[in-house]
Amino acid sequence: MTATRAARPLVHVVGARPNFVKAAPVIRALAAAGVTQRVVHTGQHYDEALSGIFFAELELPAPDLNLGVGSGSHARQTAALLVALEEAFEALRPALVIDYGDVNSTLAAALVAAKLHLPQAHVEAGLRSFDMSMPEEVNRRVADALAALCFATSADAVDNLRREGVSAERIHLVGNSMIDSLEVIRPRLDPAGARAAAGVPDGPYGVVTLHRPGNVDEPHRTRALVDGLAASAAQVPLVFPVHPRGRAALEAAGLAGVPGLRLVEPLGYLAFLSLLAGAAVAITDSGGVQEETTILGVPCLTVRPNTERPVTITHGTNRLIEPGELAAAVADVLGAGRAAPGRPPTRPPLWDGRAGARIADVLVGWLRDRAAGTAS
Repeated sequence: MTATRAARPLVHVVGARPNFVKAAPVIRALAAAGVTQRVVHTGQHYDEALSGIFFAELELPAPDLNLGVGSGSHARQTAALLVALEEAFEALRPALVIDYGDVNSTLAAALVAAKLHLPQAHVEAGLRSFDMSMPEEVNRRVADALAALCFATSADAVDNLRREGVSAERIHLVGNSMIDSLEVIRPRLDPAGARAAAGVPDGPYGVVTLHRPGNVDEPHRTRALVDGLAASAAQVPLVFPVHPRGRAALEAAGLAGVPGLRLVEPLGYLAFLSLLAGAAVAITDSGGVQEETTILGVPCLTVRPNTERPVTITHGTNRLIEPGELAAAVADVLGAGRAAPGRPPTRPPLWDGRAGARIADVLVGWLRDRAAGTAS
């Protein structure tokens, strides 16, 4: 890769911890190429466990700007993000805005950049659940429609973009930068230490992560989910790092009183992956956990009617279930065991730890072409 410097920086917009994990390999690769860049943290996740510790463990530079937007309804949070990012972009004058994933920060960065006539790139483009009731689906579709560069993690994502009319020159199949971060930190994983820290006895255990509106904002479904967790915890101890979003609804449905279910505070990246790597089963509604379990070889039960990551089913360990199916699915997993601990039998193409370098290669070429066009 030839070193290239932009007179104006590339600006990364991150707001929630999955963004940090996806951005870190891209930031490192661009730094190695000598590209001028800035990091804007919107503050969508703002406590230490969900934000600051991730920067330290991923060896990310401190954000150049922290907008401190915080939480709120979708409308209030997005409005605050729009105002804050407009001011940030006007001050930084980006050559390119890079947004990640599908959170409200992603949506706001895409909209503000478009209004300011700034080119943008979307990392993790083309993922589709085809469920417009999901806020994330709205966010990712808008980001893709406005992006000059769409970086796709898998072939199905490329197909989705093509069906939506995104031109071939805008689409780049690069793999999954979240897996880059996992591979970097894999040698440091300590499943036994993480299990002990969580107070789980020796033997099989499961990890739970649930926070999506479809599971925690609908009382009937939340109650069914807690019932399923109770029946599952009767079979195997479960550890649940409880996300701030949804804690009250889950506890109101009886989560705190479930025998065999240990509730812990949100974990840092290394601690959570260590816990996940040693698990006999993962119960989740998180897109990132679907991907991480695919690479770690951990059976994953995704409590959702759909997934924007079908490759984790075809090439990984993931299975979609409904709350009422949870206990039986856990029994199936425990009966089958982990066929290949630490490694899935197959892994999605290009999920090889080099997605960040591929993205950086494209961006360096884009900068070079822009500079040549300006010079001519």
